[in-house]
Amino acid sequence: MPKRVVVAGLSVEKTLHDVIVNEILPDTSLAAEAFFASLAAIVADLGPRNRELLAKRDAYQAAIDVWHNERRGQPHEAEAYKCFLVGLGYLLPEGPDFAIETVGVDPEIALVSGPQLVVPATNARFAVNAANARWGSLYDALYGTDVIPETGGAAKGPGYNPVRGAAVVAYGAAFLDMAVPLAAGSHADAAGYAVTDAGLTVSLADGQATALARPDQFVGFVGGRQTPKAVLLRNNGLHVELLFDRAHPVGAASPCGMKDVVLEAALTTILDCEDSVAVVDGPDKAAAYRNLLGLFRGDLTARFEKAGRTVDRGPAPDRTFTTPDGSALTLPGRSLLLVRNVGHLMTTDAVLDASGEEIPEGMFDAMVTGLVGLHDLRGKGPLRNSRAGAIYIVKPKMHGPEEVAFACELFDRVEDALGLSRHTMKIGVMDEERRTSLNLKECVRAARDRIIFINTGFLDRTGDEIHTVMEAGPVVGKNDMRREPWMTTYEDRNVDVGLACGFSGRAQIGKGMWAKPDRMAEMVAEKIGHPRAGANCAWVPSPTAATLHAMHYHAVDVFERQRELAVTVRHDRETLLVPPLLGEARPTAAAVAHELETNVQSILGYVSRWVDQGIGCSKVPDLDDVGLMEDRATLRISSQHIANWLRHGLCTEGQVREVLGRMAAVVDRQNALDAAYRPMATDFEASVAFAAACDLIFEGRTQPNGYTEPILTARRRQAKARG
Repeated sequence: MPKRVVVAGLSVEKTLHDVIVNEILPDTSLAAEAFFASLAAIVADLGPRNRELLAKRDAYQAAIDVWHNERRGQPHEAEAYKCFLVGLGYLLPEGPDFAIETVGVDPEIALVSGPQLVVPATNARFAVNAANARWGSLYDALYGTDVIPETGGAAKGPGYNPVRGAAVVAYGAAFLDMAVPLAAGSHADAAGYAVTDAGLTVSLADGQATALARPDQFVGFVGGRQTPKAVLLRNNGLHVELLFDRAHPVGAASPCGMKDVVLEAALTTILDCEDSVAVVDGPDKAAAYRNLLGLFRGDLTARFEKAGRTVDRGPAPDRTFTTPDGSALTLPGRSLLLVRNVGHLMTTDAVLDASGEEIPEGMFDAMVTGLVGLHDLRGKGPLRNSRAGAIYIVKPKMHGPEEVAFACELFDRVEDALGLSRHTMKIGVMDEERRTSLNLKECVRAARDRIIFINTGFLDRTGDEIHTVMEAGPVVGKNDMRREPWMTTYEDRNVDVGLACGFSGRAQIGKGMWAKPDRMAEMVAEKIGHPRAGANCAWVPSPTAATLHAMHYHAVDVFERQRELAVTVRHDRETLLVPPLLGEARPTAAAVAHELETNVQSILGYVSRWVDQGIGCSKVPDLDDVGLMEDRATLRISSQHIANWLRHGLCTEGQVREVLGRMAAVVDRQNALDAAYRPMATDFEASVAFAAACDLIFEGRTQPNGYTEPILTARRRQAKARG
């Protein structure tokens, strides 16, 4: 049994207790007894309400199941369905128009658009890299990815390939011509950059001199005026840094000595304590919270081996430039950090209340996130996160405005407990559950004083859609979901509601993750759709992806696009109620087999790492060995989809179990080189991960809203107990 410490009537796992008391509480002026007493009071007061909200979710789903079952085999009646949901209290009337009133927000949230990274808080190396992804080398991102084709002698190879390097430089020059064009000529023809009384002067290869087409885009430099080491430009609020060094291999081949183009990339980063982590007990929570502390204090370091040597990496310092008038300009060297807490569903055995029951995990997350944030607000470390004095918390998996209001009440209580001014703790609302999408305007109203973003989470939203209509009939194939009417409506309405509620210039409207980390050429071609849709930010899976996605925000002025979109309402919310059903059509046997194999393989590939290794988010090879980012949201879709087809007879339990066994062998092969991997197919009965995958599928219909966390947590605890 793990050791525990009793404090203020709570029983706290000792590792976690010690991290809070010995590492996080010092320098906050709060005593341990007072902190835990406040937590105990919040749990006692709000815990019953939390349970009532969860019970209401179950009651709504039970009523919807009955409604569909009573009409089995009948055509869907849209108006009757809508009236039923209104009478149930599931679909709420929309109140009068209003504008959010959030104040004290950093410009990265309110005034500048750009990529948003999401990183597991439990991995110190990844978290530091993500924080430092505020600035990224465009040359490195292009050279190392498939954005530059490996044709015509431009293969990557083990060493530097000058042919590929030339292609990178040409691509970079074309980007500069788009984002910061010259008044005449091209950056590709630049022979030198100098700072003069007139601003930035660019000498061209033909002997002519030119300037920027928009001289105000030049905002700073480093080094001498005639031969600067760096030139800082700005477009759409984002910075571009040109670096010069004629002794550098790339700079030596450049007529102007340019060795790199550095982009301001990940403006914001979400430190995730939810879907991308596998946190199931006190030691897990302690590791996550310790990393949060180090990042908010600015002193977290990660040690790792690279190229045969040991590297220690910490948060990047701020960057200072000289402005054209000779004054100093300092820019943040790190991404603005947000923290994603868990939702209302899960409880944690890391802290037990006076009756020995697990407390709501989201309440504990809120208290510790606020406590960690105190270190930043009071300047206890060498670096600052929020210059506006805010603590940003992303709150996922909330169902409707009542649950959003409950989260805001929780934040009120935490602020009071920690001595924070009201609305210091800002809330980002994930628009990823059906009841939230349908009632999004009222969800925003419930948080109007502290809301700083709404973000579409297509993956969780799809999982909730499948679970909600589980009894209505078989749903379309997983890949066909993107073409269903509700999907376009969902994405567009998120933007429309945000704009109608005054988000532009005050809060973020976000879009979801790019899930193919090795397909950067495809991302560059497609993800420009997010800023074109009016989104201030969109999620990316890596610092490299952030750098490449940043180019899209130079190509699109998001705020201008928002002004264009604000004059139209593109969809009504009734379209969100159209269930994604197959109707009379049925897939062929081959199509069913392919769907099962695809879903089962992804479930096993993800669950094997989550349960056996505690890896919450990873690049999992698909059936074609293409690495896809998988987390609990993708798992929710796959498991719910199979559960739905089982429910309606498109496949049988025996068929699914046969595919499970066959795909386990495939996943074993794909992970054969991983020394920490535990094979499943050699002994199905002994594999906890395989048992978890079976539970997720065959118990999928009975899981609350189809969530995967309860099963994963139970099975991970079992695996840890086995050692």
